[in-house]
Amino acid sequence: MPDEPLELGEISFSDWHAHTGKLAEVGFLTIARRLPSLVSQAMGIAWRASPRDTALAITLNLLGGVFTAFGLLATTGVLTALFSAGPTAGRVMAALPSLALVGAAAALRAAVQAGAGWAQARLDPQVSRLTEERLYGLTSRVELAAYDDPDFHDALQRARLRGVAMADSVVSATVDVLTAAVGIAAVAGVLGVLHPVLLPLLLLAVLPDAWAMVRSAKMRYATLYALIPAARRKWIIGELLADRAPAAEVRAFTMRGFLLRMYDAVAKVEQDVMLGLARRQTYARVAGEALSGLGAGAVYVALGVLLAIGAIPLAVAGTAVLAIRSAQQSLATLMYATNRLYEEGLYFTDFLEFCADAERRVPGSRATPMPAGFQRVTAANVTFTYPGAEEPALREVSVEIKRGEIVAFVGENGSGKTTLSKILAGLYEPDSGSVHWDDTDLREVDPDELRLRTAVIAQDHTRWPLAARYNITMGTDKGEPALHSAATVAGADEVIAALPHGYRTLLDRRFKDGHELSGGQWQRIAVARGFHRDADLLICDEPTAALDARAEHALFERIRDHADGRTVLLITHRLASVRLADRIYVLEHGRVTEEGDHDALMARGGLYADLYTLQATAYR
Repeated sequence: MPDEPLELGEISFSDWHAHTGKLAEVGFLTIARRLPSLVSQAMGIAWRASPRDTALAITLNLLGGVFTAFGLLATTGVLTALFSAGPTAGRVMAALPSLALVGAAAALRAAVQAGAGWAQARLDPQVSRLTEERLYGLTSRVELAAYDDPDFHDALQRARLRGVAMADSVVSATVDVLTAAVGIAAVAGVLGVLHPVLLPLLLLAVLPDAWAMVRSAKMRYATLYALIPAARRKWIIGELLADRAPAAEVRAFTMRGFLLRMYDAVAKVEQDVMLGLARRQTYARVAGEALSGLGAGAVYVALGVLLAIGAIPLAVAGTAVLAIRSAQQSLATLMYATNRLYEEGLYFTDFLEFCADAERRVPGSRATPMPAGFQRVTAANVTFTYPGAEEPALREVSVEIKRGEIVAFVGENGSGKTTLSKILAGLYEPDSGSVHWDDTDLREVDPDELRLRTAVIAQDHTRWPLAARYNITMGTDKGEPALHSAATVAGADEVIAALPHGYRTLLDRRFKDGHELSGGQWQRIAVARGFHRDADLLICDEPTAALDARAEHALFERIRDHADGRTVLLITHRLASVRLADRIYVLEHGRVTEEGDHDALMARGGLYADLYTLQATAYR
């Protein structure tokens, strides 16, 4: 119904503004106190990215300040000569040496500024690469359970969308702050020599504008921070409207109008919030510029008074005017760069905080070596709860898998089968209880070492946008015989033979010469991926979900043949496939309720017998 109210959930208007008070108390002094830390962090990143370019940018900017001061002092000599008594030609000739010094200072300042700009331009891509590698290095190492934590998702969103993108901007703004500060220091020295009262008066012309910039930055960050859930929801709805995967169902269920209504509802509220932000920022800027104009007028009135009472000569006053204008430009640059550094530094801090949190979620180093193999894998009293969940997914579960066995986990949806298999594969760590390979506690071994010894054929396998070869080898190429053997056992060789470029075919239609597979074809590729690993423990989680009956039967026969001497854990709802398993564990609501082989469980008449009979009856 077009007038039906929409349930927007986490992106309701009030939720968008749940964090607007975060920066409400932040003032200019807070920003000033925070700048040294931001400068230090930015320079640390820049130094790690390129010590040479960082040192070059700072050194050349310092030299630029020196030449600025030298040029202003030389200007005093020029004006003194021009304002002295005598013929015009004589005064001009007297001014030439100082004028030459002014020109030389200007030329040298331009040269070093160009060099500093070159060094800074070189820094930007190096900083971007360093921060991106750090982010994705951490996201690929954190414990898998982190991805089930909504707080982690929000922090990752901020770090990816704004934080990492701001790293090079923060470094650039930091260099600009240092450059402007050097310029101000140079001019301040000159003004202090000319007359000490000029410098504090100059601050009156700039500080109001600085206040406006800081206030505007605060408003913008608080608003965008609060709009993160909305941005995420808009992105999700946009993907549903524009992505290939849901395109068929969007049309089949005539979802276009509903999704557009939902998108517009989110976008409308977001638009209203951003329009309000623009209005408040304009008020702040107008007030700041008005006060800044009054301050500038006060500076020139004071300069006129000093001239009138003879406190400074005319030549010094002329130099002071130039110095004031130069200082105003430097101060304006400093305020702009400070505003930019603070605003972008807030996003950059999100990136740093995410990295710190992610590092805490990375499993620590473990010295116990992974055993060469096992005689049995045991899970004892394992309990596990997903982040944010009220009830455990597993409750004191104990299972045993002996070497060379085919063991099956069965049960209804949500019973904990996949969760338990991920714990056995080292993807999750239990909250309590333990998992052992013989006498080795898996908490004491490197998770990556464990994962190299296990292979998982997942129900929700990834469709990697890579060549068919890499979709099987996953970066651990063991040569052509191993590749072809795994593909043949899984039946993926027939899929690849039909591809235009064989194993070199890119399996993603979004790219040029890319090719798309059906669900069943992708499933065969995923099975080949697991077989190629040739691991001590092979976990098959619904490996035939997308296959037709003939292909399913053939695949299970191949798994049994492939399991000769290997250990296989099979998770499936199709109980006819587990009849020949050595042992079957039945899970219900996170607990193991039955255990035994097919005949024993059928004789028991419990949940397994009910489910098996129900499926068997459907085929009679």
